[in-house]
Amino acid sequence: MTVSGASGASGVHGASGVPGASRISVVIADDQRMVRAGLRMVIETEPDMQVVGEAGDGVDAVALTRRLRPDVVLMDIAMPRQDGLAATRALLAAPHPPRVIVLTTFDTDDNLYEALRAGASGFLLKVSSPEHLITAIRVVAGGEALLDPAVTTRVIASYAGTPGPQPPPELADLTPRETDVLRLMARGLSNGEIAATLTVGEATVKTHVARVLMKLALRDRVQAVVYAYESGLIRPGST
Repeated sequence: MTVSGASGASGVHGASGVPGASRISVVIADDQRMVRAGLRMVIETEPDMQVVGEAGDGVDAVALTRRLRPDVVLMDIAMPRQDGLAATRALLAAPHPPRVIVLTTFDTDDNLYEALRAGASGFLLKVSSPEHLITAIRVVAGGEALLDPAVTTRVIASYAGTPGPQPPPELADLTPRETDVLRLMARGLSNGEIAATLTVGEATVKTHVARVLMKLALRDRVQAVVYAYESGLIRPGST
């Protein structure tokens, strides 16, 4: 477990709202030092980001994150003592959790679904570009969620050919327009793309998205995608 200089000692935060803070604080959890060094190098080239600590296993990741309270945790899956999925569940079950991006070389369906259900706000493969990683950190630090396009494809494909479940009763609480928005979210469309599809303003879409998440008690768009398929609202190949 390592902590970066003054930022680690003082628990500096960026997007988490601590007065006077201006940078997004990040903790890197990965059991490979070279990977951590590479991630740190990419992140610290950005003037609005700061790596405040590193952990080499899940136990240290949880302890370090609870102490430093970073905005974002980059969480590897395959780590000793406690894996990244268990560490993510532990962090997100506590009050005032950070945003977690699961970053892994393993893109199996089991890891994907476990990460999403644990409440991760992003899931990126380690082969993703540095630009994609930086974008993901900014997106989740701002309260949104982000999936690698390959991940959304896997979510869709996994439900192909499976029997459709009975729609849960809470779906009836959505208005027809909110239902349309949820379907489009499940297809991976951004707010701007949804607005263009429905011929409405992007601000209107943001309002609909917020209401959908509130009514269905969902954390973010990632959970909304999974919910839409698990509930049977949308099926692969449907319009």
